[in-house]
Formats: sequence, structure tokens, C-alpha cells
Amino acid sequence: MWIYEKKLQYPVRVSKCDPRVAKYLIEQYGGADGELSAALRYLNQRYSIPDKVVGLLNDIGTEEFAHLEMIATMIYKLTKDATVDQMEAAGLGAHYTIHDKALYYTNAEGVPWTAAFIQAKGDPIADLYEDIAAEEKARATYQWIIDQTDDVDLQDALKFLREREVIHSLRFREAVEILKAEREQKKVF
Repeated sequence: MWIYEKKLQYPVRVSKCDPRVAKYLIEQYGGADGELSAALRYLNQRYSIPDKVVGLLNDIGTEEFAHLEMIATMIYKLTKDATVDQMEAAGLGAHYTIHDKALYYTNAEGVPWTAAFIQAKGDPIADLYEDIAAEEKARATYQWIIDQTDDVDLQDALKFLREREVIHSLRFREAVEILKAEREQKKVF
């Protein structure tokens, strides 16, 4: 049975209203390399990957949903007290017009999330390399968002997420090595 612990994986504190940074964080909410895409990608890939690494994809995929929850909390806190003028100045005028301050799965440019963001080749090693690339792109995006805010409270949670991306990338790299060794042993390419 799956159990949801009703608290964030890591505390999210925000020291000020900042719709500009919220707009950037929307990339990690509904962008191609964001948390939703990662969660769905890994949970989908687990059905065509050897048993040795299925648990890894399941574990990281469900953790990505915890990260999605953190991002949603950040965006909410960054925009909850924003005025319409602040939303417009941050480039969120169209979002506000359509959704008010509700979260909606788009990237930072307002392009809606699509299943085309999810990659699944069916070759375990190819899929794991795709996963490594996704984690590294997410890590880079978190760093760039950290660089664009002076809110040390927000930076703290973003640094946590950035470091989790590094760990996920390392775990996927380990899985590639396991599968490569297995292929070499079986002489299957």
C-alpha cells in the first residue's frame, strides 16, 4: 500500500512576494524537463526496464511528485499576495487572465504541458541516458533560478531540489553501468 505523508519533503519558506521568480519556477512545474515530466517519464519507463532497476525508477518517479508539490508550494507563496499589476509586470498577465493565480501545467513561456515531453524508447540504456540528461537539465534550471533570486529562504529549498537532481543523475548512471555489465555478460547489444 502506498502511503502519503502529509508534509513537504523539505520545508518551503519564501520571504517575499515575487511573481517574477514564480514565473521561472513554472518551468519546473509544467516544463519539458520539470518535475511532472520527470515523474511521469520514470513511472512509465519502469514497465520496459529490467527488474534490477525497476525499483529505482519507481522510487525516483514518486519522489519527483514530492518535488512537484514543493514547486507548487513555492509558486503559491510567491504569488498569493501579488497584485494584478505585479502579475502583469512579471509576464504572468495572460496566465492571470485565464487561471487567476491557480497553478496550471505550462512552461515558463506559457506553453501547456504535453505528453510529448515524456521520452520512452524501450531500450533500457537509451532510456536511462535520457533520464540522466533530464536530471542534469533540471539541475541546471534550478541553479539558474537560484541565481535569479535574492530570497535566501527560497534559495534553501531550491538548493535542496538541485542536489536531489544530482543524486538522481548519479543513481541513473549507476543503473546504466549495471545494465551495460549485464549486456556484456550476455553479449547482447
